[in-house]
Amino acid sequence: MPRRERVVEKTIKQRRSIRAFTAQRIDDQTIDRIIEAGGWAPSGLNNQPWRFAVIIDAGIKDRLSTLTRYGAIIKSAYAVIAVFLDTKASYDRTKDLQAIGACMENMLLEITELGLGGVWLGEILKSASGVKELTGAPEEFEFMAAIALGHPDGAPPKAPGRKPLTELVFFRK
Repeated sequence: MPRRERVVEKTIKQRRSIRAFTAQRIDDQTIDRIIEAGGWAPSGLNNQPWRFAVIIDAGIKDRLSTLTRYGAIIKSAYAVIAVFLDTKASYDRTKDLQAIGACMENMLLEITELGLGGVWLGEILKSASGVKELTGAPEEFEFMAAIALGHPDGAPPKAPGRKPLTELVFFRK
């Protein structure tokens, strides 16, 4: 059997949390491609409970940056994608939260594959109501997290160590 290039594994292992970005523009088609990759995540009953707000405007990013201690990341990013759970589309909260996590990871992998950088921002959840207000999200949308993205400013950080499988797998029979 011919050896296949392991593109997915390579992208997974190359992905890093990038926290500083250049001012270089990213076109709308590229941002749409990133969101589309998120939309290919699995979801229970294929309900696709994720919704997105794309924030590019510098003034809105400045206001968003005041809602988190990681404001410098938001200001540096070309765009921020705020990810929401549509509670009206939800049928099982646990499954839908897992699906949104898969959606966000798909987007981060696509960002990496495109040679861009991104970081998952969860600390901003403490200001969920502010994010909803800033983006005009409907009442039924629950803020989950955000991804800041752009062209990396500098080389990506070294890969942090990973625990060996012997520490992670507790049952195998």
